[in-house]
Amino acid sequence: MSLFAIVLALALSPLSMRAADTLPIPPHGIPGISDAQLSPDFWIGLQAHPDQPILSRADIDAQNARLLAQDPTMHDLAALPASLPRAQVTAWIERMSKRPERSLYDVHGQAVPASTLDSLANDVALDTIPAQLTVRYGLVVQRAALRSFPTTLRVFSHRGDTDIDRFQESAEFPGTPVAIIHTSRDGQWLFVLSPRYAAWMQRQSVAMAPKDVVLGYAAKKPYRIVTGDSVRTVFTPEQLAVSQLQLDMGTRVPLLQGLPPEQPVNGQTAYAAHVLQLPVRKDDGSLELVPALLQKNTDTAADYLPLTPRQLITQAFKFLGERYGWGHSYDGRDCSGFVSDVYRSMGVQMPRNTGDQAKSPALPHRLFTDADNHEARLKAALQLQRGDLVYIPGHVMMVLGQWQGQPWVIHDVGSISYRKPDGTVAEINLNSVSVTPLLPLLYGKDGKDGKDGKDGSSFIDHMTSIVYLGEPQRDNAAVHARASN
Repeated sequence: MSLFAIVLALALSPLSMRAADTLPIPPHGIPGISDAQLSPDFWIGLQAHPDQPILSRADIDAQNARLLAQDPTMHDLAALPASLPRAQVTAWIERMSKRPERSLYDVHGQAVPASTLDSLANDVALDTIPAQLTVRYGLVVQRAALRSFPTTLRVFSHRGDTDIDRFQESAEFPGTPVAIIHTSRDGQWLFVLSPRYAAWMQRQSVAMAPKDVVLGYAAKKPYRIVTGDSVRTVFTPEQLAVSQLQLDMGTRVPLLQGLPPEQPVNGQTAYAAHVLQLPVRKDDGSLELVPALLQKNTDTAADYLPLTPRQLITQAFKFLGERYGWGHSYDGRDCSGFVSDVYRSMGVQMPRNTGDQAKSPALPHRLFTDADNHEARLKAALQLQRGDLVYIPGHVMMVLGQWQGQPWVIHDVGSISYRKPDGTVAEINLNSVSVTPLLPLLYGKDGKDGKDGKDGSSFIDHMTSIVYLGEPQRDNAAVHARASN
């Protein structure tokens, strides 16, 4: 019997499962985690070849091209026709802006009146869509929310739960190109298609320009890639629209070329900063590109980082402890936003939401069904490698590696539960990017199903998919080979 087979047999045994659930529990309550495991160096040190590319740049480019061509949640803005029929525009909007039938509550815990929901549905203004709509284009000028309705009203499923705003969908960052396909009844909101989402954005966050200008901006060279969790441009009273502008991980911003080196930018010498070219919205709503400074000592790079174990782990840990932000709210991100922003800093594009990521036809993955029993799921979990993405309903986790005979993950998570040595269930409100073991986690309240986790079902019992972003897609041969080992 091979060493792997022996280890696997032991891992599958009930004794091993009990051991996985009885890791040392420190005062903070996260099993098996000390300060050492809160450093990326610990997990990098477990890698046999930390600087060996997981995917080459050619592999990444090919995967991104497949994603744009094959994934229905992605939008190839360059391929959009000059005009769209009413039926297509209506379908996009109705998919996002369905009038809620369930009870919703405002920030004060008061039920949102039916008349308010009726008014929001009316503001969508489907009746104003022409038979054939001319597509307009723009660039996002600031970190901007994408909403399911044209409103800033925050609504929640339960009284007192004011973290998950059910009208918040996502956010886009400065420089993102969008296609504009509709306007709200009051004219203050635009329904936009970004490369990976379709939702409402405030008009003030978009600067309009011809299609070739908008799409050409994203292709400009040279550029800088934001590799920190976020950076901010230099303060400037001369150009307030780009003063201390937040740029999040993975954002690509072109550099302004041709300025004499001694020429001040916005009243300041530029020798210690990168001169960016950023979009701003003029009073008439049109686009203007203006210079802005970004200090050279900020966390950026001249190109996308190489996709290696070292870089992947390092980038993920830059978000460690960041507050959970549903739909990129709170200037943060949620679980799917976290993993996609990390991978984006290495040039890897992904769909926005967990359900779409988990089953994207362009990403190598293994889907789980009711036919997969606990042993089959456990076997797959014990074969996880760094960078693999594990999905359960409504949640995704990034694997850091195998340690102490089991997989460990980093994820942007609300709360976790696990069984303590005395048999009781502990519930920990993390509400942040956190490092945890995978096997002990019970599928309870954070699993979005309302259970308390006491039925004994675990995260791995509810796995819907594993996405293997470290496997080049060659007819999924690599995925099938690893899954069957």
